[in-house]
Amino acid sequence: MFQQLFKSIQEKVLLTQEEMELCKTFFIPKKLHKKQTLLQEGDICIYNAFVEKGILRSFSMDEKGNEHIVQFAIEGWWITDLSSFLTNSNSIYTIEALEDSELLLLTTEAREALMDKVPMFERYQRLLLQNAYIANQARINSALTETAEEKYTNLGIAYPGIVKRVPQHMIASYLGLKPETLSRVRKQINNRSSF
Repeated sequence: MFQQLFKSIQEKVLLTQEEMELCKTFFIPKKLHKKQTLLQEGDICIYNAFVEKGILRSFSMDEKGNEHIVQFAIEGWWITDLSSFLTNSNSIYTIEALEDSELLLLTTEAREALMDKVPMFERYQRLLLQNAYIANQARINSALTETAEEKYTNLGIAYPGIVKRVPQHMIASYLGLKPETLSRVRKQINNRSSF
């Protein structure tokens, strides 16, 4: 446990061995089974979760019962409902494990205390927020301007190997496509690559 977390941190900031050991004391290790939820829509999000192993998804449901996936989190990624986590408001998302997963959970209080005690962790969190904002803008632009094929291709770049780990109807939901559209796009790509 903590291998992926420290790899993620060290890619952005440098921590001493003592700081890494101190960091460990603020996290709560948690295992989730496939289809188990970390957060239910309507509840207050009390954790920011780091994925050591497995994959999770964050989604909302519309009034017709259709799921709209807003994020996947694979190894080395964080997942939370940031608005609920930071403002103590009800979540509009459900977070669910798609595989048996191992997480490191950080409460709001633990996050604040950790940033006070390890200033470089605060820098790491700021860099993550900046990157999340940039990724969110790119996702909005993608939804507005890219073809279905471009969306699918870029998904493979952002989430390596995800198409082998996640059901296609969930991939379609994340991309804002109908499953039959995604099936057609995949077939076109496969036909081109077979030449």
